[in-house]
Amino acid sequence: MQDIEPFYNWRHIYISEEDERSPFYGREYSEFEFSQTIYNYYIHPQWDDFGSRTLYIKVLLADYEEHYMIIEMIGEWNDAIENDIMELKREVTDKFYALGINKFILIAENVLNFHSDGKDYYEEWYEEVSDENGWVVVLNMPQQTQHDFIKARLNRYLELMQTDDWRIYRPFHLFKKLDEQISKRLL
Repeated sequence: MQDIEPFYNWRHIYISEEDERSPFYGREYSEFEFSQTIYNYYIHPQWDDFGSRTLYIKVLLADYEEHYMIIEMIGEWNDAIENDIMELKREVTDKFYALGINKFILIAENVLNFHSDGKDYYEEWYEEVSDENGWVVVLNMPQQTQHDFIKARLNRYLELMQTDDWRIYRPFHLFKKLDEQISKRLL
């Protein structure tokens, strides 16, 4: 797991630790000191801790003019023990939502497990963003993880989508592609 780095090809466009509006503003990272773990497995030091012991993120982009953001995730999404959705919502996405972000892309291809414990925070998030014509997309979640997510009926609040080649897009083009797909679903 220590070899899985957050996607870095958009760093010339946005760096969350340099964004004064980001909750990660001012963070400093070591390329050599591995201190964060998920179940005793060290992860790359570029991942951000937001209050969960099993799930880490990296804000890849926050576009305040177009009102969207892209977050990459790694680990285990555990609402049953860690209440990860509450932590993610309160510590990260609520802060960006207050700044006008209402479309969220969560890249979850490195989320290996999901454990559900209710729908309240998902429902709250859905109601907030949909009131503003926004949405939340979970992109590339592995099939076994999707199974648990769908079993808990949380796909009613967050869109599960696949775009395996997301890395070839510029952030705005990825956003537009997903936005158009969601618009077509609503017609």
